[in-house]
Amino acid sequence: MHVTGTVPPPAPAPQETPAAPAGPTTTGDPDRHARRFGLPVATALVMGNIIGGGIFLLPASVAPYGTISLLAFGVLTVGAIALALVFGRLAERDPRTGGPYVYAREAFGDFAGFLAAWAYWITTWVSNAALAVAAVGYLDVLVPVTDHRWTACLAALVLQWLPALANFAGTRYVGAVQLVSTVLKFVPLLLVAVGGLFFFDPDNLGPFHAGGGSAIGAVSASAAILLFSYLGVESAAVSAGEVENPRRTVGRATVIGTAGAALVYLLGTLSVFGTVAHDRLVDSTAPFSDAVNAMFGGAWGGWAVALAALVSMTGCLNGWTLLSAQTPYAAAKDGLFPAVFARRRRGVPTAGVGVTVVLASLLTVYNYVSGPAKVFEVLILVTTFTATVPYLLATAAQLFHLVSGHHERVDRARLVRDAVIASIAAGFSLWLVAGAGYAAVYQGVLFLFAGVLVHAVMAAHKKRRQAPADGR
Repeated sequence: MHVTGTVPPPAPAPQETPAAPAGPTTTGDPDRHARRFGLPVATALVMGNIIGGGIFLLPASVAPYGTISLLAFGVLTVGAIALALVFGRLAERDPRTGGPYVYAREAFGDFAGFLAAWAYWITTWVSNAALAVAAVGYLDVLVPVTDHRWTACLAALVLQWLPALANFAGTRYVGAVQLVSTVLKFVPLLLVAVGGLFFFDPDNLGPFHAGGGSAIGAVSASAAILLFSYLGVESAAVSAGEVENPRRTVGRATVIGTAGAALVYLLGTLSVFGTVAHDRLVDSTAPFSDAVNAMFGGAWGGWAVALAALVSMTGCLNGWTLLSAQTPYAAAKDGLFPAVFARRRRGVPTAGVGVTVVLASLLTVYNYVSGPAKVFEVLILVTTFTATVPYLLATAAQLFHLVSGHHERVDRARLVRDAVIASIAAGFSLWLVAGAGYAAVYQGVLFLFAGVLVHAVMAAHKKRRQAPADGR
């Protein structure tokens, strides 16, 4: 097993029929429900996964720091776009399904690839549970469900399983749901982000630096709140095997999707700051609702924003459910994950989707049984940390290819620019680790160490299978 150095470049996976199921289907046309993602759907996947439900609470979350928090948005956006560019460059080199896992394994060997796959898998199913529980809060505005614990739990489970069923139906339906949900949620978001500029009142902004301490400390503190909102930039790279012309499309979709999400974040927060008085915004539990009410009067904003948030989270769950199965699928094909994750039907790794949604459902039930919200909040921060593991490994792989100087791997004309971008992406990833906090890093390391034990077992099985071929 190679921990450092390179492994021989893998043979390109067949690109003509990547969505074909691994086994027989019940239909005469096995590809009827599998369809490649074009640029619009790939971009929607990136934007939909980055913009979940957090956008609807972000303005109130960072309001206590003042408008200086907008600087944190700017810094984070630069880092996120740098990471998006790195994923685009890596996808040009190796456009296979798996994203960071594929890049880490090719550059550093099986162990690094496994860590990337393991950490990313944890990120996806814990995030799915978090999104479903948060979505119940918005659902309660439309249909009261939180009065009874088990009613709320059932609602959260339904919100998880509906996207899973769309995934079981095939990539054709996954793409359709993702595109429709992204369009629907952007209507109210753009209404506030763009329309709010026409109702903008500078007197509502409040102080530039509202909190105590240094300005740099305020930027860092508000950035720590915003960090989780940028997870998902890797979405198109992870699903590269299901994307049309991935060498070109993945990079474009990643950059466009990340830039689009950042623009919505920034304009939306700025518009809310300018339409809702600062002293009221600090205590707001529905800042976008308050902004709509301030713009047009009445009290219908709460219903509209709740519906938009529900659509947003459902679409986000749809995309994350697909991603949760793609990385284990790629690792299982290489013998680094259990073989069950390599089962595929209608273009979707159905076994991976099933295992993931079951784990997320168990975690959701545990959340409602345990009661205290702090347990779940720690797990959310853990996902911020675990996501940085594949981010850092992918960025390190890009730096490795640049420094190695292999002519077939490095475009000399882009060397300096790519090195600067990769360095910014590495710094952004490290900032994500710092923003997660000590408790999350501690919990996340325990998850990673558990993965080391799993890797030991899988590596032993892989060696045993290879032994007859080696004559031992």
